[in-house]
Amino acid sequence: MAKPRKLSSNEVAALVGGLIDMDLGANAGAEGSDVRPYVFGANDLSLVGDYYGLRMINERFCRIARAAFLPMLRFQPRISCFPPEIRTFDDYRNGQENFVSLTQSRIEELRGNQLIVIPPSFVWMLTDAYYGGSIRTLKSSRTEFTGTEQRVIELITDRLNHALQLAWRDLMTVTFNVSSREENMQFAAFVDGEDHVVNCSFMVQLPGLEPASFDILYPLQALKPISGQLRSRMQSDFIDENDNWRSRLERAVMAVPLTVSARLAEPEMSLRQVLQMQEGDVVPVSLSETVEVMVEGVPLFRARPGAIRGHAALSVTQSSLGAGQSVSLQVPGQSPGDAQGHMAAAAE
Repeated sequence: MAKPRKLSSNEVAALVGGLIDMDLGANAGAEGSDVRPYVFGANDLSLVGDYYGLRMINERFCRIARAAFLPMLRFQPRISCFPPEIRTFDDYRNGQENFVSLTQSRIEELRGNQLIVIPPSFVWMLTDAYYGGSIRTLKSSRTEFTGTEQRVIELITDRLNHALQLAWRDLMTVTFNVSSREENMQFAAFVDGEDHVVNCSFMVQLPGLEPASFDILYPLQALKPISGQLRSRMQSDFIDENDNWRSRLERAVMAVPLTVSARLAEPEMSLRQVLQMQEGDVVPVSLSETVEVMVEGVPLFRARPGAIRGHAALSVTQSSLGAGQSVSLQVPGQSPGDAQGHMAAAAE
């Protein structure tokens, strides 16, 4: 256990001097000097740090969300994101038009909400392109969406929420359940006006037009419980199993060609006999009831030589791969003396 360190004389003098200065400041304040108020419980905007984790989520979302616009625009646009910024909700609301598309979703894992804000001009463009029109800038003086436009908003926001779930998955599993949709910014019951929100802005590149944009808002209070994860530069090591990838890999492995061979006999001859052999000579061999079958030179089976439908074949009698298996090795057009070729396997 470490011993406590005593204060030096200089440290004691500095401590006493500081106490004296505090007393003088208190007396001066009583005489009418300016006092700066301090609000306890104010939001500490440094809790989330540099939002590195959220920036990674947004960049991943940009790649995934491209497919969300494919049914409307008939191509996958390039999407880019701006660094997240903290603003009060009143400040954000005052910078927007009153007529916008507002889709609020509940995030049960964070005990908070999320808001997708899409300008009406982008909604009109998506609706026109979705029903066969060209990608162009449309202007209108309307202050409400039609039923068709509301359906397009529902489609695109559901796709964006699904893309967000995939983008958040490496950090933590979250679900976005739509709770309400509004068309007037003043009626958005998201958070109080003085509360801080994290504003994530995204820009959609369009051919021959000015980029379109949309925003995704998170309450700062909802992100504070995971501020440590958002400050981290390392994402979760949780890897969700991909059955599709596993099945493709299994099919690829099972399609690898292998060489199967069987040595029916191994007669011994002297070098003199080998040098004296001529065409037509007969080498006597003794065939055993079973032979060893090798796959790529590795002995795996014991088999009994024979014939099937006029072709030389081997009937496996013993397998080291597992009990109950029967593997038929057929060599089309070959004699029983050379049983090397393809393998056809079947389970009995």
